[in-house]
Amino acid sequence: MTIDQDKLHELLGTFVADLGATVAAGSVVVGHRLGLYRSLAEGPATAEQLAQRTETDPRYVREWLCGQAAGGYVSYDPDSEQFSLTEEQAFALADPGGPLYLPGAFVLALGALRAESQITDAFRTGDGMGWHEHHEDVFTGCEMFFRPGYVANLTSSWIPALDGVTEKLAAGGRAADVGCGHGASTVLLAQAYPKARVLGSDYHQASIDTARKRAADAGVAEQARFEVASAQTFSGTGYDLVATFDCLHDMGDPVGAARHIRQSLDADGTWLIVEPLASDTLADNLNPVGRIYYSGSTFICVPNARSQPGGYTLGAQAGETAIRQVAEQAGFSRFRRAAQTPFNAVYEARP
Repeated sequence: MTIDQDKLHELLGTFVADLGATVAAGSVVVGHRLGLYRSLAEGPATAEQLAQRTETDPRYVREWLCGQAAGGYVSYDPDSEQFSLTEEQAFALADPGGPLYLPGAFVLALGALRAESQITDAFRTGDGMGWHEHHEDVFTGCEMFFRPGYVANLTSSWIPALDGVTEKLAAGGRAADVGCGHGASTVLLAQAYPKARVLGSDYHQASIDTARKRAADAGVAEQARFEVASAQTFSGTGYDLVATFDCLHDMGDPVGAARHIRQSLDADGTWLIVEPLASDTLADNLNPVGRIYYSGSTFICVPNARSQPGGYTLGAQAGETAIRQVAEQAGFSRFRRAAQTPFNAVYEARP
């Protein structure tokens, strides 16, 4: 065996970065849970000062701060021995309700990794693992990870990119949010279009319970109602808009869901499909974003699809052609990409 030392060192560099990121993920979640980022955003602090602010132990806090500074998530001034957040770090790490909140992705990732033994077994057996079987951090982390993107884009760019949908909802139209999870997107629709009526549905009872609380807290409980139902059985017809946010690729029978969506739409209705951004070819998805989605799909999306009837496993990097084929098989005659972000592709399908 002849080892190319340059290639080996390149691989070791990748390993060091990956191992550091893997271990540091837990520290990000600790910072999220204890409010360390939020407190540090209030102003520079030594480890002792930050510990006092957050009622935590200074020795643990110092070790946490050192690791965060080494990873570039926190800034350090050696002269004052104080740690701080730049405006960019605070924007991304310290505002759970803002348009970007990176710790949510780590909550989701660590929650998914708790299922490693079950997923390892699934590799051997080919069995599935349902969404509802995951640790609760998967559900809360999913909301924290995706909600900022919806806040930043849903009503400001995605809905306006659809033909005539803004006007219909503003005038009191009807919408269904299929696979709504904790209802973040459902609530945003209800808040943006006060005259509209929105149904959120999900097969996971615990998520629907949370969604109802979210709607009540936001003051839109009368506009937004929720039900426990699958994508193939949610109730109602004559919808102006049916939306599936980052969930079509998780379904074992996406074509059956698409057929039900088509039947539930008004004759001039619109299906909004938001999916992870992906190319049609594997070669074009071999990049850092693709890596995130393929890895998450291995633990969550494909196992969930395998757990459901239908035998269809799109996966999180299905690409536009695969999503178009689902829509066409269900009888939709018009399909186009209406918008995109660095993480999502936004499609419009119409009967």
